[in-house]
Amino acid sequence: MPHTSDCDVLIVGAGIVGLATARAIEGASVRVIEAERSVAAHQTGHNSGVIHAGLYYKPGSEKARLSTEGREALYRYCVERDIPHERCGKVVVATRESQLGALDELERRGRANGIEGIRRIGPEEVREHEPHAQAIAGLHVPVTGIVDYGRVARSYAEDVAAHGAVATGTRFLSARLDGDGIAVETTEGTTRCRVLVGCAGLESDRVARACGIDPGVRIVPFRGEYYEIVPDRRHLVRNLIYPVPDPRFPFLGVHFTRRIGGEIEAGPNAVLTLRRTGYRKGSFSLRDAASTIGYPGFWKLASKHARSGAAEIWRSLSKRAFVASLRELVPDIGPNDVARAGAGVRAQALGKDGALVDDFHFAEAPRMVHVLNAPSPAATASLRIGEVIAERVQRQLADVSPARTACPSGSGS
Repeated sequence: MPHTSDCDVLIVGAGIVGLATARAIEGASVRVIEAERSVAAHQTGHNSGVIHAGLYYKPGSEKARLSTEGREALYRYCVERDIPHERCGKVVVATRESQLGALDELERRGRANGIEGIRRIGPEEVREHEPHAQAIAGLHVPVTGIVDYGRVARSYAEDVAAHGAVATGTRFLSARLDGDGIAVETTEGTTRCRVLVGCAGLESDRVARACGIDPGVRIVPFRGEYYEIVPDRRHLVRNLIYPVPDPRFPFLGVHFTRRIGGEIEAGPNAVLTLRRTGYRKGSFSLRDAASTIGYPGFWKLASKHARSGAAEIWRSLSKRAFVASLRELVPDIGPNDVARAGAGVRAQALGKDGALVDDFHFAEAPRMVHVLNAPSPAATASLRIGEVIAERVQRQLADVSPARTACPSGSGS
């Protein structure tokens, strides 16, 4: 039955970033609300499980700094909590002469970002790591790893329970300033808090606008579809094989990833979806479609990348086209060696100028902190991102008066 409760900090969204933020806030009562019936239901639970090295990101950016620091913090956390993980390494392979310049830039970025052990390797050494890979040159990145981020997020939720509450099945509706706090309306009643944190992923821009903030960006969802190598052909890939990415896009191109359970995934592509939770082909939401198509930034993006977008659509529709991309990395892969697997949806922030927001993006207002772009490597960097957001929250708490009562401990709504 709807009710009213109070807490110091209310966090909207129980993905890995929201939960990492909640566990990092000290000396305050915390409540996390999540619309779905479980934590990690969207981006966190649908990604490829890679612990990223920090190779691709512009030196000095938040992504570069937080992913490098967060990677090692995550490895330590997994050891402490006995969460299965592996620092297996990966190879990035150039298959054409035209990619060598981009491979040079990746190596430069990797060294500038302090990635330990990164090495340029030739085709013979590529085959030592991945005997079935095709390459004229490559990079070996030994600090890359794999983990189940859903399991990590559930462990974070257990940490939060020590000083707060995680309420699943509780959808955010609206928020308004109310005296010395914020009144947040949810499907389970009203919560008053001193500071609100938006970590809503696919709905992050809408949550910000419902709080009276112009986020300056629009979330445009891209579905990433995966295939899985059939069990008797898994020997074709030992660990992780990545292509040299197109520097114009934040997407890495289809690649091979060994999962912590031993499965080998191939993908993802990057296809515009007209539903923010559009995990299946044909998923459609009139509201979500209108949000994307009615946004001027979308048409600017589409006009710049029409050819690439069409290629992604074709690769989504045609298994043979998808496999052809995979064969550029591992020529022995054939159409019968892979079967369709799951999909994820990336919450990509898009500017009004048509530029895909590349770095993590935050917005602050009195009593509020909103995370408006936290795609990959946010899971890798989650512990450090959580600390950064928690620092902003602590500054906000210092500027507002104490809450009247504390948030009840435990879970539920």
